[in-house]
Amino acid sequence: MKKNGDKAWDLWSRQGLVLLHIALNPDSTVQDIAASMGLTQRAVWAHVGDLRRAGMIHARKDGRCNRYRVNLEGPFKHPTIRGVTLRTVLSNLRAASREKAGAAASR
Repeated sequence: MKKNGDKAWDLWSRQGLVLLHIALNPDSTVQDIAASMGLTQRAVWAHVGDLRRAGMIHARKDGRCNRYRVNLEGPFKHPTIRGVTLRTVLSNLRAASREKAGAAASR
């Protein structure tokens, strides 16, 4: 419980948050993701592995690191949204994030 009495809850699972991070920060590394999310690299590796096996992200080798990007044609795996691609949901979030970043840079 939080101090004000509101229950703590999350809209996204850890895997979903890693997916969202990669969508908003293309070419992220495991180290980038772990540092920004406050997770261990080992935990991020597990989530990235799940997302890769599900066809939701692609990896690109860059020296000794892998860099990750969302596969926008990849499917959501939850049965209530079967048949919906990641593009449907994540494209709007990516566009909004870019607009926000552009507005902040012009200040």
